[in-house]
Amino acid sequence: MTSAPPTDAPFPAGPAGPAGLTVQKVGGRLGAVISGVRLGGDLAPETVAAVRAALLTHKVVFFHGQQHLDEESHEAFGRLLGSPVAHPTVPSGDGRYALRIDSDYGGRANQWHTDVTFVPAYPAFSILRALVVPPYGGNTIWANTATAYSALPAPLRTLAESLRAEHSNDYDYAALRPDALPEQLEHYREVFTSTKFRTEHPVVRVHPETGERVLLLGNFVQRIVGLTGRDSRALLELFQRYVESPENTVRWQWQVGDVAIWDNRATQHYGVDDSDDHARRLRRVTVDGDVPVGVDGRASVLLAPKAVPEPPFGAPSGASTAAPAAA
Repeated sequence: MTSAPPTDAPFPAGPAGPAGLTVQKVGGRLGAVISGVRLGGDLAPETVAAVRAALLTHKVVFFHGQQHLDEESHEAFGRLLGSPVAHPTVPSGDGRYALRIDSDYGGRANQWHTDVTFVPAYPAFSILRALVVPPYGGNTIWANTATAYSALPAPLRTLAESLRAEHSNDYDYAALRPDALPEQLEHYREVFTSTKFRTEHPVVRVHPETGERVLLLGNFVQRIVGLTGRDSRALLELFQRYVESPENTVRWQWQVGDVAIWDNRATQHYGVDDSDDHARRLRRVTVDGDVPVGVDGRASVLLAPKAVPEPPFGAPSGASTAAPAAA
């Protein structure tokens, strides 16, 4: 587990960047701590470029001591990476882009997932900052879906590249969360699935910036297109095992003021629900993504509804990116 040291502790030496920025690798396959940066909307272009380069290389990067951030400066920093986009169904905490991820507001995401893959152009980056952390537990784990793909034996890579899967936010929440409280089930039904989405994605997408091939899976996947339920589940479990392998993950122990940014196109993550009834409150801003394209050149397709509705604030996902036409 990667533990956050006290914010005034010296960081181990790492590659130097602009104005003293350093990057220290914390996991074998993903994860790095960036120090020497005060996040906000006023960062110099060369600093933003260095942060983005580290993010593309390490998939998830962590910052300590960012207590100065509020909703406005959190959003302003996000704009340096792209166009912020609101969640398609869940209202934000500030009426704009800051999504509440709170232990008392359905914020226990203890399923492996990539954010919002039930729409075609799901977010490229997610930026999460810690406001309140429990005295124990409440860690987040990330997995590298590029190395998961490359770890597949060659026959399985070939098979995965030929498959497409249907993702949806309308799944059997009660079956996946048998201990969920009635108010959590109500929140899921009335908020999370207020619009029911179905999107067909390639099981392997080509990353638009790095060119890597990555597995596009997670708990929003309902089935592999063209297979029976039994065969679909067997293949999904097989591929997902390569994602969840402990050697393919990094685990972060939160401190107040920490910020994590991850490449949502090349990772899955899991919020560990082991802090009992202690409060855990975080805020997330997501940056708009593009429509995935498979190895065969076919793009993802929205199956339902006919179009992604406009959220309460801002433009719908994919509006700021050049989306390829659906095949």
